[in-house]
Amino acid sequence: MIPDFLTPLVTAARTARGEDFPRIPPPEDGSARASAVLVAFTEAHAGDGDGDGPGGDGPGILVIQRAEGLRRHPGQVAFPGGAVDPEDADVVAAALREAQEEVGLDPTAVTPLVRLPEIYISRSGFVVTPVIAWWHRPHPVAPVDPVEVARTGVLSIAALTDPANRFAVVHPSGWQGPGFEVDGFFIWGFTAILLDQLLTFGGWNRPWDQGVQRPIPA
Repeated sequence: MIPDFLTPLVTAARTARGEDFPRIPPPEDGSARASAVLVAFTEAHAGDGDGDGPGGDGPGILVIQRAEGLRRHPGQVAFPGGAVDPEDADVVAAALREAQEEVGLDPTAVTPLVRLPEIYISRSGFVVTPVIAWWHRPHPVAPVDPVEVARTGVLSIAALTDPANRFAVVHPSGWQGPGFEVDGFFIWGFTAILLDQLLTFGGWNRPWDQGVQRPIPA
C-alpha cells in the first residue's frame, strides 16, 4: 500500500519520460555500465549523524555522503546505490543490495514502487536507474564501511523545499544546477537534479530564488 503523501509522486513517476531529466545519449558501443540508486522515502525523519533512522518530523528521504577518499565522486551526497552485478536479478535488486551493503538497510523493510527512466552520467560512464521505494518499516541505518560512506541522513521534505535551503550551484567550468543544503549535507550535481524533479513530481516544490548562487565546496 502506498502512503497518501507518496501517491502524487508515484503517479507522476509512472508516466515520466526521459525528457523530464537531462539527457545525454549513452555510447553506442555499449560501454556504459548499468547501475541503480534507491530513493527511499519514509513517513518521518530523524536528525543527522551516524545511526540515522526515521523520527518524527514528517516525510523524508534517505541519503548518504560518500567518503572523501573515493576515486569517483568523493565527498558528494548521493542516494544509496551502485553498479548492477551479474548476480542481481534486475536494477531493483541491485539498488536494494547496494543500500544494504552501504548503510545496512534491510531489503525486507523497503517496498519498491516504480523505476524512473535511465539517466546516463557521462562523467562516470554509468547508466543509472532511480528506483523509488517506500521505507515501510523504518530502522536505524549507518555506514557499513567508512571507506565508502562517511555518513547517512534522512532529510525531511519540508527542509528540502524550504526556499532558505535552495540555491543554484556554480561549477568552476561554468555549469550551473540546483543545489540544497540541509543538516550539513550540500547536495549538487546528479543527485540534486534528480531530487529537484522528484520534489516537483510529488507536488512539494516551492518557489525559490534562483538568483542565489553558491560555489561547490572545496
